[in-house]
Amino acid sequence: MHSLSSHATRPLSSSFSHSTSYFRFISLSLPFLHSPKSHPKLFTISPKAPTFTIRSISAKPSSELRPKRPNSDSDSKLRALRDLFSKPGVGIDAYIIPSQDAHQSEFIAECYMRRTYISGFTGSAGTAVVTKDKAALWTDGRYFLQAEKQLSSSWILMRAGNFGVPTTIEWLNDVLAPGGRVGIDPFLFSSDAAEELKQGIANKNHELVFLYDKNLVDEIWKESRPEPPKKPIRVHELKYAGADVASKLSSLRSELVAAGSSAIVISMLDEVAWLLNLRGSDVPHSPVMYAYLIVEIDKAKLFVDTSKVGTEVLDHLENAGIELRPYDSILSEVESLAAKGAKVWLDASSVNAAIVHTYNTACEKYYESLESKRKGKTKEYDDSNGWSEGPTGMYRVSPVSLAKALKNDAELEGMRSCHLRDAAALAQFWVWIEEQINKNVKLTEVEAAEKLLEFRSRQPGFLDTSFDTISGSGANGAIIHYKPEPDRCSVVNEKKLFLLDSGAQYVDGTTDITRTVHFGEPSPRQKDCFTRVLQGHIALDQAVFPENTPGFVLDAFARSFLWKIGLDYRHGTGHGVGAALNVHEGPQSISFRFGNTTSLQSGMIVSNEPGYYEDHAFGIRIENLLVVKEVDTPNRFGGIGYLGFEKLTYVPIQAKLIDLSLLSGAEFDWLNDYHSQVWDKVSPLLNGPARQWLWNNTRPLVKQ
Repeated sequence: MHSLSSHATRPLSSSFSHSTSYFRFISLSLPFLHSPKSHPKLFTISPKAPTFTIRSISAKPSSELRPKRPNSDSDSKLRALRDLFSKPGVGIDAYIIPSQDAHQSEFIAECYMRRTYISGFTGSAGTAVVTKDKAALWTDGRYFLQAEKQLSSSWILMRAGNFGVPTTIEWLNDVLAPGGRVGIDPFLFSSDAAEELKQGIANKNHELVFLYDKNLVDEIWKESRPEPPKKPIRVHELKYAGADVASKLSSLRSELVAAGSSAIVISMLDEVAWLLNLRGSDVPHSPVMYAYLIVEIDKAKLFVDTSKVGTEVLDHLENAGIELRPYDSILSEVESLAAKGAKVWLDASSVNAAIVHTYNTACEKYYESLESKRKGKTKEYDDSNGWSEGPTGMYRVSPVSLAKALKNDAELEGMRSCHLRDAAALAQFWVWIEEQINKNVKLTEVEAAEKLLEFRSRQPGFLDTSFDTISGSGANGAIIHYKPEPDRCSVVNEKKLFLLDSGAQYVDGTTDITRTVHFGEPSPRQKDCFTRVLQGHIALDQAVFPENTPGFVLDAFARSFLWKIGLDYRHGTGHGVGAALNVHEGPQSISFRFGNTTSLQSGMIVSNEPGYYEDHAFGIRIENLLVVKEVDTPNRFGGIGYLGFEKLTYVPIQAKLIDLSLLSGAEFDWLNDYHSQVWDKVSPLLNGPARQWLWNNTRPLVKQ
């Protein structure tokens, strides 16, 4: 979705000890994760002249990007929101509504879908900005077509990343009179994002206003707002986790000591879940729970709704020395850390601005108190070098991010196992849908997605989908993050391409796979495009590269065959994937966005998903998951090792869409070898028509 043979397993301590030398490509108003359909910076200044672009749509003036569909409900919400601007304690000229919750999550609970509520746009990435007389929404190339359909005429659509389209900062500086006040909920912005916004609007003397006490969208949402999730937390068994909580905390504390830090605040939900070997059901598609974690040298505190914590989880936490605290007491605990002089590790790219601002304010109070004592000749002050001790924020990338990305043997085994069960479910689905099409059954995109869910749910260990299934026939396949709705979806048409991007959460792993098929006869144009996407997929799959290579270096491998005929796609090529965790995880990615310098390392999981999309016509994508592994090369130039990939995904690629004349001998061999592996690995899990379907679709192809 847009957004691998054996290898040496890195010990956990190694995972932590190397983590601080890697820097996340911070995606400022959107989740930091770099899915291939990852998010452009919306706050930074847009370039005056492009030095590198892959976009095929030239920017239009904003007036041409305003959808024409009127919507009285959207208008009434905007009026109600604007009425709050002048209320006591607010006093703002603009309000920014991002997609995130307080943990910078990509997928969020329904009660936190504030941007969706105010705008009507349901895509997972986007930022809404409302002034006293304008409303604009920024989103990236994955969602342009979807936003055009969903936004009413009250909204201006900003195609973020296209040349000439202003960023939110540029737009606010343009439409607001100098000296304006821009309001945000500081819980919904990372500290970095809030700081960049503050500095950017200061150029026109605008002020950034933190509205701690109320979220303005919640104020108008009122009673109709869904309740926060209350589902119970569960223990993630050691046989799947591969390392116990004590060893993970020990490695993290060693990292804290080495950095001179006495505590760390962890706010990313998947990092909390991974570190504590816990899983939850608070967020759709992601097995995580809403919680913060503070780890100190001698203790740790989990901030969570305790009604979700049953006896088994409570015992699990007590055995690991974890204390429970109410979820909403995080700010008071952060203040306490500063008051006792703690040096706190904060990842400003993910920890929200409310926490960081609260800590910094508490630090100021600490030093003001110390100054008063100094005037009273207190011994705590060292005249030679200033304050000898005291609280200090240490702003570094979370060491948990990289440690989590480097999968251990148990995690990899779980991922391999669940992918084979997932492949069996997909084989059952494909034989079923082909039967329906052959019988001329009218089948909608939603019905297809629901049937796939039914097949997956029969597999052992199935828990949930890992994202909303993208079931797109014909032109809908060109909407990169298309979500079919029952009242306005299309029928699966035998004369059109059908793109199916789906995934599942199992107790032992997470899957994400895309296949594009045609139930009739594809056109020469479709076969040409599909084959070039396949060639890019093969090129990346077969890549061998030196250690310390960032993912962006490999991105061109997947695009080069499209580039040869002047085509491209508007998303990255690969995103990280969690082990029984988030389907999109960082810090690794494979993308044209070269700001992410994280190197690919043995044990990481990434997707391989090049595509091609003709707006209003069709979409093509081929996606497998890969594990980065060590490769034995005859030479080791520079004395370093080399890496490659092991496939996790084993589902046939439709032969009728391939123009065999375009394939090289090596590509031909890759395809036949892949299908041979698919048969060998998946056929033991099937019988009857599904097994026959797998046999029919994995037979060796003969080059003509």
